[in-house]
Amino acid sequence: MSAIRLFVTTTEKQAAAVLDVISMVFEDEGYAVATMEIDEKRDVWEASVYMMADEEESVRSRLADALATEFSHLPIEREVLPEIDWIAKSLEGLAPVRAGRFVVHGSHDRDKVKTGEIAIEIDAGQAFGTGHHGTTAGCLEMLASVARSRRIGNVLDLGTGSGVLAIAAWKLLHVPGLATDIDPVATRVARENARRNGVVAGLTFATAPGFHSTAFGAHSPFDLIIANILARPLMKMAPELVANLAPGGSVILSGILAEQRWKVLAAYNGQRLRHVRTLWRNGWVTIHLTK
Repeated sequence: MSAIRLFVTTTEKQAAAVLDVISMVFEDEGYAVATMEIDEKRDVWEASVYMMADEEESVRSRLADALATEFSHLPIEREVLPEIDWIAKSLEGLAPVRAGRFVVHGSHDRDKVKTGEIAIEIDAGQAFGTGHHGTTAGCLEMLASVARSRRIGNVLDLGTGSGVLAIAAWKLLHVPGLATDIDPVATRVARENARRNGVVAGLTFATAPGFHSTAFGAHSPFDLIIANILARPLMKMAPELVANLAPGGSVILSGILAEQRWKVLAAYNGQRLRHVRTLWRNGWVTIHLTK
């Protein structure tokens, strides 16, 4: 089935405002939203939401309603995206990613791991996180930094995807960890990736739709919580996330566009967390806070 992109074309400033509006409507449901520059000289940008073809009618209607108040003058345009085997495509020329002491590589690049590096083998598959996205790489770099600054007894990888961050934490710290995702496919893939990386004990994988899940009770509170999700869900879950953080614990947050940074910080400052450091990678930020 084809994928569809619905988008509006406008200025950079308005595109950012449109992105905020459509993020509020669609991000929590897992739809991808994005802005991109089309013409630098003329300040032309697009703000888009992506969906499968059978969802187009519903998404278009909701998008029109969301834009009706401030942006009704912007016509909604449509693009049918080419059907590509993204798994195969993503492996073409996919070089290892180095972040701190970590190197994340596909099975085709095992021979490129250097002495002293912490290697994590992740092939592109059915779950997010090969280490090549700025958010994953940022989390890996921040994890190494946090580990140098304090003692960590247990870890939560919230929204684990491929499991790359949970595997990285275990290989670096060798402490118990819980890795959760709302998607059972991601949970299965993460567990398989852990085995592939020689992690057969110490990590627990669970499908958990929220902090009310019983999966958290046996492991909470956590000395370190890593949550690489999206800005709006991160803001929404701030009270519950902080409630599961041990005194003096650290939080690493990512999946946050640079322009969304202040909103996320405000949500967690409201829960009495202190900002320590922000990493910037390819328009995305990774934030370290402490309790």
